[in-house]
Amino acid sequence: MGFSALAIVGPTASGKSGLALSVVEALESSGQAAEIINADAMQLYRSMDIGTAKLPKNERRGIAHHLIDAIEPSAEMTAAEYSKLAIDTANEIRARNKLPVFVGGSMFYLAAALDHFDFAPTDKGIRNQLESQAEAVGTLEMHNQLAALDPESGRKIHSNNIRKVIRALEVIQITGQPFPSTLPEPEYLVPTLTIGINVEREVLKPRIANRVAEMWSHGLIDEAGQLLDGDASLSKTALAAIGYQQAFQQISGDLTEAAAIQETIQLTNRYARRQMSWFMRDRRTHWLPDSPKLLQSALERIRLGV
Repeated sequence: MGFSALAIVGPTASGKSGLALSVVEALESSGQAAEIINADAMQLYRSMDIGTAKLPKNERRGIAHHLIDAIEPSAEMTAAEYSKLAIDTANEIRARNKLPVFVGGSMFYLAAALDHFDFAPTDKGIRNQLESQAEAVGTLEMHNQLAALDPESGRKIHSNNIRKVIRALEVIQITGQPFPSTLPEPEYLVPTLTIGINVEREVLKPRIANRVAEMWSHGLIDEAGQLLDGDASLSKTALAAIGYQQAFQQISGDLTEAAAIQETIQLTNRYARRQMSWFMRDRRTHWLPDSPKLLQSALERIRLGV
């Protein structure tokens, strides 16, 4: 085998989890043991199961899954922190002569786990100060500050993306240098085979709609209510998670159930487009069409190696 890590990527509802399970079973039947590492930012959170389409333990076919239910919903997780966890986990799996298989659609987290990455510095105090300032003066004023300090980043970062605006201002304050808003040409940490599942938009859209409807019918509102009733405040990431944010608004009466479901479908479709736009830029990914022969195609690609 000409690679030391395998990654299975694609948009939401493309079938990554199912393919990963079948691939790991096929590898193990041929003598190559493997374990799965979660690369979905929201599946890191405990008690956020329904809205993240987390695979229940009894459906994991006895295959070890790592970095699922790793942190409390009150905790924040950065790509830099995830990178360390994921790389350490992959190294530990390889030390047992098994293959780490990354599965997920969180673009930046995957890049942080698989590639050489030079993370810009962080300072929680500065970030908290900038967040408080943003609440006081608004997103447009914060974006104006960024545009004045770093015109290129101001052009590339949308004024509505307040988290990235604040991140850029944080880095500028710490380093005195422009924010690195573009990523360098990626380079894998270890030889890696990345397989992408390519699903036609007109096929993916009804899948997403069905998944969202199932989230509500399977008890998302109850799960969201339990999160709100927990002892600790939810992190900004957990509060903003697609599906949960809409469920919280339904609970508060700001959205009807129908509106919450429709908004979740729209936002998930938008996110899926962003995922594909990101993943398609990486020329190293081997794209396979979603079809009844998907598993066969994936195993053939694995046999050929990188």
